[in-house]
Amino acid sequence: MNPNSNIRLISGTSNLALSRGIADYLQLPLYELDVIRFSNDNLKVRINESVRGDDVFLIQTSQPPVNDLIMETLQAIDALKHASAGRITVVLPYFPYVRSDKKDEPRISIAARLMADLLQTAGAHRILTMNLHSPQIQGFFSIPADQIFADKIAVEYFKKRDLSKTVVVSPDAGSAKRAASFAAKLNLPLAILDKRRINDDDDARIHHVIGEVQGKDALVFDDEISTAGSMIETEKALREMGASSIRAFAVHGVLAGPAVERLSQSSIDEVVTTNTISIGEEKKWDKLTILDVAPLFGEAVSHIHNGESLSSLFAG
Repeated sequence: MNPNSNIRLISGTSNLALSRGIADYLQLPLYELDVIRFSNDNLKVRINESVRGDDVFLIQTSQPPVNDLIMETLQAIDALKHASAGRITVVLPYFPYVRSDKKDEPRISIAARLMADLLQTAGAHRILTMNLHSPQIQGFFSIPADQIFADKIAVEYFKKRDLSKTVVVSPDAGSAKRAASFAAKLNLPLAILDKRRINDDDDARIHHVIGEVQGKDALVFDDEISTAGSMIETEKALREMGASSIRAFAVHGVLAGPAVERLSQSSIDEVVTTNTISIGEEKKWDKLTILDVAPLFGEAVSHIHNGESLSSLFAG
């Protein structure tokens, strides 16, 4: 991409490595926000480059400290708006509060919808994200909201393996459609687990398995791994049903709380995720593989900037 064109890549403080990967892919300079925290815990966000009339892509993922980064993002959008940026596209590899997408109990917030409202009110013109927990979140926006998928790089990765005895496993009914699409791209059969969450916590229980997993190499497909409670229950169910081996692919490696301890001590043969969220060295273990999504976001940024269709490249 022409570095002299009116495009600007600006990175928030959340995942600089991914932002730099996107900039390197596009062969563009990357500008960083100047973020100042005052003694009263307030933030000041400053844009250090002129962006007047520019097509700006602000890159900021959702990861700890989540709420601080949300405020940083909103202030950055507002600063860009007041600096007369021509268009502001917010690149959110992992969308904040993505799992709070419905009112499934009394007197709670639909926080994902609130995030959509805040981003639009701050001045965002467009949103670019990856593998939403629920596709209806795109409908929360009245501005263009593009969702791209990590399936492509995952398919390329797993096609290098022996898949002759592999079955793709959806960990619950809600993930079945996406898992079925993933299985079709690999030309593999699909099994679905009946997972039910009884209490208001991160753990769930597996009640039934729909499909044949006995003697098979199970490849579990999910959008994220948070505390890994569900993944461990999935592992136990698949072992009880006679699976020969278990590998897992989750797009977003949240790896919160006891996740790393649970997964590293489990019998899961490999956990594959992406770098939508930065994973520190303290969270890595020998059976963890991290795939790079920077080229996918780089292509998406290029297509958006040039007014080209995304659907032909990234439809799930």
